[in-house]
Amino acid sequence: MADNPIKFGTSGWRGIIAEDVTFANVRLAAAGIAHHLLAKSSRPHVVVGFDTRFMSERFADAAAEILGTHGIECWVSQRPDPTPAISYHIISNKLAGGINITASHNPPEYSGLKFSSADGAPALPEVTKDIESRVGKVLAGELSLKGPMFAAPLRHPVDPRPAYLDDLRRKVDLKAIGQARMKIAYDPLYGTARGYLDDLLRESGAELTVLHDYRDVMFSGVGPEPSEKNLAELSQFVKEKGCALGVSTDGDADRFGFVDADGTWIQPNYILGLLADYLIEVRKFPGGIGRSVATTHLIDAVAKHHNVPCYQTPVGFKYVGELIKEDKIVLGGEESAGLSIRGHLPEKDGVIACLLVAEAVARRGQSIKQQLAALFKKVGAFYPVRINLHLEPNVQKRLLDKLGRDWDRFDSRKVAKIDRTDGLKMILADGSWVLMRPSGTEPVVRVYCEAATEAERDRLAGAAKTFVTSP
Repeated sequence: MADNPIKFGTSGWRGIIAEDVTFANVRLAAAGIAHHLLAKSSRPHVVVGFDTRFMSERFADAAAEILGTHGIECWVSQRPDPTPAISYHIISNKLAGGINITASHNPPEYSGLKFSSADGAPALPEVTKDIESRVGKVLAGELSLKGPMFAAPLRHPVDPRPAYLDDLRRKVDLKAIGQARMKIAYDPLYGTARGYLDDLLRESGAELTVLHDYRDVMFSGVGPEPSEKNLAELSQFVKEKGCALGVSTDGDADRFGFVDADGTWIQPNYILGLLADYLIEVRKFPGGIGRSVATTHLIDAVAKHHNVPCYQTPVGFKYVGELIKEDKIVLGGEESAGLSIRGHLPEKDGVIACLLVAEAVARRGQSIKQQLAALFKKVGAFYPVRINLHLEPNVQKRLLDKLGRDWDRFDSRKVAKIDRTDGLKMILADGSWVLMRPSGTEPVVRVYCEAATEAERDRLAGAAKTFVTSP
């Protein structure tokens, strides 16, 4: 039997266009999803969306075609739509699930497929494992690639935009944004949130300028990730034009990016802490706060300050989404620029993140950095960093052995606690910590460090590099 080319990671199946993500493989993935859905329901209904990448709409057509031949009713987007809009459409129309053709924030040569369950959340590992298993059976000839209804595919056009925007209008104080008369700059990075976030900000009455407001399948040769490097143009614009705020979303608009009034890029960890504090203190949201194991402990400090519980999950927003579904948290987030809030989607939503930060700046009358300084005064200072270290093949096995051991000391200091939620996390007596997580798909180890000062954080990061690379 041929090797299974469909392997789901933390957020869907991704690969290089024309090498991994081909029409044949998209059809295989769709067949696996079809058989998974039909095992639960005789007539499932799904939505199929796509992003602004090369051939995305054609891949979406191929997926919908295969689903239709199996008797699965498909509602197919007519324009590139954000992942959170697809998620909202699944929930509000009680669909069995949804497929989105996207590689999110990855470079332009990538494409991929996200599968969302009936709850609008990213599929949990047991679901994606079942889909992979059924793809294997298709390859082995035990299950069919095309269903018996090939001559009569069940497809309908759909526009998830109006209902999703109406939902955001109910959840965000657009009036407050407008009354603050803020100048805002928005960089959608050529992605799917064009016609979504910009429309709501204009509707609020804010003075808005949009950069890169067109489709470019090459994303200017970089990638649609709202990183500090990729938002350099937005930063320059914000400074030159005297904007109060610069906002950004990634390729499928599930991630956010922010530039403060002075042009400073604000790392996502800080946005999570600020918004959690804002929602509890100003909006009076009840509940705890959720974060992944790799995310700043500023979240814990905000939770402690407001006397609410803090929940920790493995890396992957699907786990944070479970806390949203259980209605336990005010806000759940990941350091990789993903968040959602109470009563919203169990999926990352960069659009609502940008709107809520604009609302917080408007209602508090302070810039992001001013709010962050005030938060540090309340709960203490936190300085997180993430580093990706590429490994030589001879280092990988040795490192896995090291990560499997329990360490008493790190960087010549006593380890107060070891946490194995996801990778090896060592928490020191002063609350600083280091987490090392090897990638499951590439020769990389992801290192996360946090301390109460930048100097101490940098020392930890240096010690982690030595730990990873030394014999």
